[in-house]
Amino acid sequence: MDYGKHQAPAHYEAGEGCLTTLIRIPVRIVVLVIVLPVRMVWDVLVAGARAADRILLRPLGRALSWLFATLVSAPAVWLYAWVLTPLGHALRWLAAAVFVWPWVALWRYVLVPAVRYGLVVPVVWLYEVVLTPIGHGLRWVYCELLAPAGRGIAAAVGWVLTALFVWPVVGLWRYVLVPLALAAAWLAEHLIVRPLAWAYRELLTPLGHGITWLLELLARGIAAVGSGLWAAVVWLVLTLLVAPLGWLYRRVLAPVGREIVAAFGVAWRIAGYISRAVGRAVGRAIAWLAWHLIGAPVTWVYRTVCTPVGHFVRDAVWAPAKRAAVEAGRAARAALRTARETVARARRDAWRALVGGPRVPEPREPGSPLARRLGVTQQATTVPSAAPEPEISSLGEKNAERG
Repeated sequence: MDYGKHQAPAHYEAGEGCLTTLIRIPVRIVVLVIVLPVRMVWDVLVAGARAADRILLRPLGRALSWLFATLVSAPAVWLYAWVLTPLGHALRWLAAAVFVWPWVALWRYVLVPAVRYGLVVPVVWLYEVVLTPIGHGLRWVYCELLAPAGRGIAAAVGWVLTALFVWPVVGLWRYVLVPLALAAAWLAEHLIVRPLAWAYRELLTPLGHGITWLLELLARGIAAVGSGLWAAVVWLVLTLLVAPLGWLYRRVLAPVGREIVAAFGVAWRIAGYISRAVGRAVGRAIAWLAWHLIGAPVTWVYRTVCTPVGHFVRDAVWAPAKRAAVEAGRAARAALRTARETVARARRDAWRALVGGPRVPEPREPGSPLARRLGVTQQATTVPSAAPEPEISSLGEKNAERG
């Protein structure tokens, strides 16, 4: 394959043996055989998913979006804009008219004036006219009479209480309790505190130091023995377990793992190339079969059968039918126009017959200057075809002459 020509050479760690190089190609072949079906199935699923998304899901999504916009969004917007919004405004106005405006009017025009003129104004008048003078009088009585009398009574009562209770207690504390407390403190210091301090300093402190030194020496010995045993255990574990496992991991597991991972990567890429090549071949085969089984027959039928039939239908059927439809439309429009004029004329005549209308003089033949008239001098004419005018005068002329 040409895959190796375009692939950069792999970098491996130093110290690989020939065994790794020898087993690399068989491992990759085995991994390729295992990975190739998985990659082909994966590519088929991906192609199917893309085709389903392009053919089914996107049109279905557009159709659902259009249906939602047409059946849900547009009616909801129209309902909100033309029904709910005016209804909300009307309900808000109605609620304000029923629940807010009456209470506002009650508060503004009933409660506030009632409280102001029924409670606040009388209370203010009572405070300014009655309570303020009474308060000033009580303050003068307190400041001028009761306060000096109270200070004198308080001074006398304080002196009596001090003489009866404070001076005896101070004398008892100063001349009895304080000397007794000082004597008891001196006896306790010389009989208890100093002997205990001497015993702690001269006996207990050296004894504690000796016990601490013995315990420290014993701990050092135990630590030395424990450290030796721990070093021996660590050396045995490193020698018998860690070193073999490290060698096994470094020399066997790591190369094998790297080779397996590299083999899977190479096999996945090679399987992708093979899968795409197979897919292209299968696609070309399906396209060739579709063209020879469907496309070519359909093209031949379209060119050989449908095109002549279409031309015949267009020239022999559609064009005459179109001309006939145009003529029929014109005739129908003319008939409708005539019918409208007839109906309008009949409506005017019926309205004139029911309610009357302005008198319209009957049409008369235009008088010819060559005809003869009564009371008019007949003029000579040489026109042989001139018809004489009737010699009967009209009724209007006779009435005019009589009047």
